[in-house]
Amino acid sequence: MKYSSSTTAVPDAPAVPRHVAIIMDGNGRWATKRFLPRVAGHVKGVEAVRTVVEACARRGVEYLTVFAFSSENWRRPEEEVSLLMRLFVTALEREVSKLHANNIRLKVVGDLSRFDAKLQGMIASAERKTAANTRMTVTVCANYGGRWDIMQAVGKMVATHPGATDFTEEQLAPHLAMAYAPEPDLFIRTGGEQRISNFLLWQLAYTELFFTDAYWPDFSIDHLDAAIASYQNRERRFGRTGAQLAEKTS
Repeated sequence: MKYSSSTTAVPDAPAVPRHVAIIMDGNGRWATKRFLPRVAGHVKGVEAVRTVVEACARRGVEYLTVFAFSSENWRRPEEEVSLLMRLFVTALEREVSKLHANNIRLKVVGDLSRFDAKLQGMIASAERKTAANTRMTVTVCANYGGRWDIMQAVGKMVATHPGATDFTEEQLAPHLAMAYAPEPDLFIRTGGEQRISNFLLWQLAYTELFFTDAYWPDFSIDHLDAAIASYQNRERRFGRTGAQLAEKTS
């Protein structure tokens, strides 16, 4: 299925966001506040992911995208990065069958070449197993960066159109890492920070942003519903005036 860019066409604005994107921030701080090692926060964060996946599926969200590991996260202490990789493997081992049983497709996007062969194989196997599922698509962004995404898409676009010097959004869009999904309707960031942090830079052009002070391990169904309620109270104009929207709905 082909999805249009919100800067070239006016998308639908459904009452329930069709696509929710989340930066899951605050795992380490949640653990530190409790005098626990930072990895304990990441472990607890996996439980929050499970809760949010289930809640989004029940609410009719079609696409859920979570930022699990950014291209900048390699700068963290080596021990923490190693633990995160092991946690990723464990989560795949435990969760993929549950996703499949609930008709949920799993996608992992990013520069996966830096992951070891075992993890790459597990990701490929999980994607194959769930490829035909239709209830919801859960995308995990791992070793992902918005600038990386745009640059790799530009490279593929140029290779597809050798000799061309003038390009359009429509030519670039199919090469973005998440070309299979509509642009997010709602972006949520936990942990109190109010930044996009190199996440889905192209795709978030007209997304409604919601920030909460709750650390990710504490993010609950009530927090999710508050974010959706905030989204539902926004006037999504996509460059149009409020009067034009009123005419359309009258």
